[in-house]
Amino acid sequence: MSEKISGAEALIKALLAEGVDTVFGYPGGAILPVYDSLYDYTDKITHILTRHEQGAIHAAQGYARVSGRTGVVIVTSGPGAANVITGLSDAMMDSTPVVVISGQVGARYLGSDAFQETDVVAITQPITKWAVQVRRAEDIAGAVARAFYIASTGRPGPVVIDIAKDAQIGLTEESYRTVDYIRSYNPRPDVDETLIAEAARIIDGAERPLMLIGQGVTISGAEDAVTAFAEKTGIPVGATLLGLSAMPSDHPLYKGMLGMHGNIGVNYNTNRADVIVAVGMRFDDRVTGNTDLYAPDAKIIHIDIDPSEFDKTVRSAVAINCDARVAVERLMAAVSAADHKDWCDSFDTCNAVESADVIARELNPGSPKMTMGEVVSRVSAAVPDNAVAVTDVGQNQMMSARYFRFRHRRAMITSGGLGTMGFGLPAAIGAKIGAPDRTVCLFCGDGGFQMTIQELGTIMQYGVAVKIVILNNNFLGNVRQWQNLFFNRRFSQTPMLNPDFKAIAAAYGIAARDVDDRSELDGAIAEMLAHDGCYILNVNIDETDMVFPMTPVGKAVDYIMLSPDKVFTL
Repeated sequence: MSEKISGAEALIKALLAEGVDTVFGYPGGAILPVYDSLYDYTDKITHILTRHEQGAIHAAQGYARVSGRTGVVIVTSGPGAANVITGLSDAMMDSTPVVVISGQVGARYLGSDAFQETDVVAITQPITKWAVQVRRAEDIAGAVARAFYIASTGRPGPVVIDIAKDAQIGLTEESYRTVDYIRSYNPRPDVDETLIAEAARIIDGAERPLMLIGQGVTISGAEDAVTAFAEKTGIPVGATLLGLSAMPSDHPLYKGMLGMHGNIGVNYNTNRADVIVAVGMRFDDRVTGNTDLYAPDAKIIHIDIDPSEFDKTVRSAVAINCDARVAVERLMAAVSAADHKDWCDSFDTCNAVESADVIARELNPGSPKMTMGEVVSRVSAAVPDNAVAVTDVGQNQMMSARYFRFRHRRAMITSGGLGTMGFGLPAAIGAKIGAPDRTVCLFCGDGGFQMTIQELGTIMQYGVAVKIVILNNNFLGNVRQWQNLFFNRRFSQTPMLNPDFKAIAAAYGIAARDVDDRSELDGAIAEMLAHDGCYILNVNIDETDMVFPMTPVGKAVDYIMLSPDKVFTL
């Protein structure tokens, strides 16, 4: 009989069996046995001590998104577990595979309001794919195997394993078996060939087809298949915010980003398309605008791994429940080659208006103050082709999405569905750890940066070479924009008195530079990128700068504001 090991050690060995070499976390009383066991495995698993549990899970998200691996987080009970709630919800909305391991009070204390007891499973069930509590050491290995399988397959998402202290201390046989089947869980549905044939028939008959791609393309590794399909059929392509980088920005069939602040051509022509092929996207409200007025003439072919997304917001003519890559490859074999030149040219007409009325104003402003778009554009031009753009949430996010050129896969890391301010800094840390050979550039506002600014301590401790660009307008800029446009310029609680970010950087031993004049910008960007470690570029931005184009809430997707007083028309 083999020597028994503690539940804590069984957990560590289970992580190793799943190929885990990096975890993010923060210790505490209820998880101490696990941390004690981890002490003996520091040669095999790197633990990144963040400065807050929310920072840990956002870092794990960034790591997962850029690497394609499952992120792992270890936290203690009570407030430790509660502090990951935002990240769990974010990961659920954005289909990010994360396994959170939380400590829990001893089993005999459960339900007694013991010190730092929180019902983690009950709290997290609505925002996870699976949440389980483990009370016996012998159940840890099986829970870990199921957790990694569930988190990483089908539509990925977060999983929580809440482990009572008894289970961590108790003894068990050393045994681990990976899981590749769970009854009633089918993460790889077979493609329905009759639906493929019907979709191909509709596509072959289309005169104005449009392809919309989301993050499901990246998750399934369908980038090559999507590009080949578009090239064979001559169909123009638009991407959701999370779908950015699934197709190169400079591909002639790529027509831009969808949504509230997306490119005019894809938004306007959505309502003129006769067929829409939607791949790995969920038709959220920021993409559709008023659903009653969305794509009125289009037959929608919806491809998604998650059947719950079908007909949730818009009606589909054909719904194909399948892995995106498999479905697109089958569909490509079934469709005929085609050319939709006149239809594609119509996007150019829209783009010309956008270039003249929006982009020119943003990239070449007449005022002495710098704009967000020109900063992002200049950084994008200077970074290597495989650079990763990480953003926080707000105007900085939309400007990064609009003006960063995506030339490589898995190059856009942002909080999409939940829109979590403070996501950017820890996510950038995780992204750099997950892709150490790629330049990782964080674009953030002064507001979001300060929500998780303590993670500069994580950067200091581990030497994470993230390049940070603060688009500093001394406002909560996105809220200010809405106040400007829709609330009579009543700037209620949006002006911000900010600290000296350069001085804060110095306190953490991080190089930094303030940029107040446009003439300094290119040199400062070059200095930032040439620096070996982390670098903070604090850029003074025009507080009146706003993100356009814009489709206001409640309007049709082809109602597009070019400025506060001008609406797009052809």
